[in-house]
Amino acid sequence: MQSFDKENHTSVSEFILLGFSSEPQVRMALFVFFLLLYLTTLVGNGLIVTLIYLDSHLHTPMYFLLSVLSLVDMSYVTTTVPQMLVNIWYPRRAISWDACVSQMFIFLVLGIAECILYAIMAYDRYIAICFPLRYSLLMSRIMCIKMVTVCWSISITGALIYTVFTMHLPYCGPHKINHFFCEVPAVLKLACADTFFNDQLNFMLGFILLLVPLSLILASYTCIFASILGIRSSQGRLKSFSTCASHITVVTMFYGPAMIMYMRPSSWCDPERDKKLALFYNVISAFLNPIIYSLRNRDVKGAFLRVLGNRGTAS
Repeated sequence: MQSFDKENHTSVSEFILLGFSSEPQVRMALFVFFLLLYLTTLVGNGLIVTLIYLDSHLHTPMYFLLSVLSLVDMSYVTTTVPQMLVNIWYPRRAISWDACVSQMFIFLVLGIAECILYAIMAYDRYIAICFPLRYSLLMSRIMCIKMVTVCWSISITGALIYTVFTMHLPYCGPHKINHFFCEVPAVLKLACADTFFNDQLNFMLGFILLLVPLSLILASYTCIFASILGIRSSQGRLKSFSTCASHITVVTMFYGPAMIMYMRPSSWCDPERDKKLALFYNVISAFLNPIIYSLRNRDVKGAFLRVLGNRGTAS
């Protein structure tokens, strides 16, 4: 399990993910719960992507961005939940060093992408409500593709920095991660070296990758609400606000826990609380996104009925 490097430090070749309860009955209940949650998340987000692809009424910048968000959410939960289910089922709960690094990197890429996507979606709503006559020009398909490309570039760069500076530290045991996946704060707790620099770096990255997009979202919605208040018709104000309500809900669910996790010193780490927070912005938010967007969105519900109607006519 362990090897020795040139500096005589013990180098961990695999980790043990402690996850949640070790009680057999509780483990079985958790397995069923998370399996159903995972499958429902895949079906819900997959349905949104399918509807946006099939229905021409949804071929707009807003729904293009929503389809990208749904694909990110499906990948996001797939990065962590299958490993968690395996660890619940098999008591050993081991993950190799390479698998841990890969999981950390992919999780960060997708998490950062989600942060930036929320900011792009807020900008889309800002243009649609504040500059409706210029919307097709400012949010053209080419512009959307460019923004998504920049989003992925920033995500990969940020994830590389997080992963490299976390995993270059010496890890000489114990090799038990009190978490259900290899997340940066949980792994840093095992480092047998001073993590002060990592704390500072994580705060700076959190400021850039979390606070900057959040500031853009807040600025967009400040302008949006000012514009909505200027609408004379109460029905018009309600319609404009309803297009933003879903986005505000998911942003609140995602950013709060993520900021607590990635913008605080490692000395403030509470493993049990951190596992719950990670569940919230990784699993629960991905599960709720399609529900929030479909139940509060007439266009998505209309597309679903049209697709069903076309299938019924074809058969």
